[in-house]
Amino acid sequence: MRRIVDAFAPERFLSALLIVLFFACLLWTGDARAEEPQPPEGGLMFVGKGSTAQVPAMRLGTDIKAKVSGQVARVIVTQAFRNTSDEWMEATYLYPLPDNGAVDTLKMVVGERIIIGRIKPREEAREIYEEAMESGKKAGLVEQHRPNMFRNSVANIGPSETVLVQIEFQAPIEQVEGRYSLRLPLVVGPRYVPAHTITGKASIRDARAITAPVADPAIADGLNPVSISVALAPGFEPTGITSPYHAIAVTRTARTASVQLAKGEVPANRDFVLRWGAADAAPSVGLFRQAYEGKEYVMATVTPPAAAKVEKLPPRELIFVIDNSGSMSGESMRAASKSLVYALSTLRPEDRFNIIRFDHSMTMLHPDAVAADRTNLAKARRYAESLRGQGGTDMLPALRAALRDRDPDGKRLRQIIFLTDGNLSNEREMMSEISIALGRSRVFMVGIGSAPNSHLMRRMAEAGRGTFTHVGQDAEAVSEMRRMLNRLAKPVVTGLSVRVEGSDLELTPAVLPDLYAGEPLVLRGRTESLKGEIEVSGLIGGKRWRIALDLDSAKDSPSIARLWARRKISDIEAQRWSYQIDGVEADKQVEALGMAFHIVTDLTSLVAVDETPSRPEGQRLTREELPLLLPAGWDFDHLFGHQNTARRAAPDTASVEQEQIDLPRGSLDYRNALFQGLALMMVGLLLLLWRRRLRFA
Repeated sequence: MRRIVDAFAPERFLSALLIVLFFACLLWTGDARAEEPQPPEGGLMFVGKGSTAQVPAMRLGTDIKAKVSGQVARVIVTQAFRNTSDEWMEATYLYPLPDNGAVDTLKMVVGERIIIGRIKPREEAREIYEEAMESGKKAGLVEQHRPNMFRNSVANIGPSETVLVQIEFQAPIEQVEGRYSLRLPLVVGPRYVPAHTITGKASIRDARAITAPVADPAIADGLNPVSISVALAPGFEPTGITSPYHAIAVTRTARTASVQLAKGEVPANRDFVLRWGAADAAPSVGLFRQAYEGKEYVMATVTPPAAAKVEKLPPRELIFVIDNSGSMSGESMRAASKSLVYALSTLRPEDRFNIIRFDHSMTMLHPDAVAADRTNLAKARRYAESLRGQGGTDMLPALRAALRDRDPDGKRLRQIIFLTDGNLSNEREMMSEISIALGRSRVFMVGIGSAPNSHLMRRMAEAGRGTFTHVGQDAEAVSEMRRMLNRLAKPVVTGLSVRVEGSDLELTPAVLPDLYAGEPLVLRGRTESLKGEIEVSGLIGGKRWRIALDLDSAKDSPSIARLWARRKISDIEAQRWSYQIDGVEADKQVEALGMAFHIVTDLTSLVAVDETPSRPEGQRLTREELPLLLPAGWDFDHLFGHQNTARRAAPDTASVEQEQIDLPRGSLDYRNALFQGLALMMVGLLLLLWRRRLRFA
């Protein structure tokens, strides 16, 4: 009996209980971590498999050929995946495209065979691809993770083998103040993922999907080369053909031009931009049509005339929001600071202003907007020049603070100017906040750096009834900021309306914007039979302006239908952000448009499968995610520190749900902290009980 009593003595009982709790905690933390890793409090930046200092086994080369016809560019992107190892490989590569483009074609070239991709609902396409991969067949998959971010996956590339993947898309040409431009994004900047957006497995998968390893500068030389050529046929004699960030060679004819990179190829580390003008006055109207699948589509571009007289602007309240996160360190921070200092110099005594800076935290220079007097402006300039890039890109609190209007009935013109690279993952939250809280404010976006998130810039400006521009490098900060502020200072075309006679046009955009000086109105429509006319009218300087377009005069173009569908999807997303339709209905409509127009969307993907198995049965397949080059001007050591040890991709085909997320410096999974705390507490209690036992022995 005494042995039984001793066995249940308090000391022994507590010791046994603590041991059981210790192992239970160990099992719980391990299982929970494997099931669903959680982000730390305060946010983190996912960096895929981490930065890599080892040359990847898969090598990638890219060739881009663009043809500009009128106001549309047709672009062919060919990616060559070369397996330099003696293993069978699956390669994936994250890359950007214009956010207003429509990807409609996938071809995979294996030896002498060309396999054409088919559009499928996203999950079905993924299943087809994975089944082909498991069975040893070559397969290609194109998925959209953001309107400007895509991923190519290619399965079963044999040792020393090269597989070509070719995609095609079309995108509209940008036009502002008589300048035309084509922007071809070449690299995706690492995206910051705020902790509050990680709410379950779907959000974790999304965070993984939009990230990739980044190549250490030590091995970046020669990685991811790209060659670019552009056939320029805008319909008029192009003049002043320039590329601000790349050296180009231009061959001209009377009304066309051929443009190539002067060096043949360049690293894919910054956006390629081509600009041109018109020899005569830029055309004020463009009208194009296309018949597609039994319906007719039209695109009208109308540039209103400049106001005859520029009236004095009313007093303004300008709220400057500047990003000083880690991705802005270096050249981008200098460009943003210089842009802000110039903008401050344009303020008048009757204006009011404030500055909000953000990284993973937020600071307002003043609790509220203050007068633009000498003292306040001097303090603001010193503040702008003192900013340094650090931390994460948590923009939402800064946006909320900027939209908080303390005088909603005031007579001041309220304008919010963002200076940021926009490299974050929660774009939808930004749009939703603007849709809900815009009020009388107008939002203007300045995209900073060599690879800004143009999707975020364009959508925030549209939702905020403003406009956007890019500052690609320090040297153009003042000139581009001056150009933007000049547009903001001139009368806008307000009260726009469109009337259609003779056709029942389904027009996009659904909500007509305000137009700033030099900006065109771009309309796209769908109808059963295109006839009659479109009348566009609005107020310029308080006077009514109108123009009528004869639809019968529209020129044929092969690119209008899919551009209409792409713009229609943007309208649906805007309705989702503003809660006009729910997520289920929005997804249904987006998938239907993707399938009907054979374009890649969030809900549809392109998949190509070679039906001939190539990987021998029993041969292991190694998955490798190709590293991206860091965008030009970014500071690698500042972003990733010196923890850039090499790590190859996972050596199996495990799904992303089973992969662990690499956390950067300063990040800590709370489960580890909890586990360590409980372990220390248990050891302490055991020692206490042991000492007590010795005392009474």
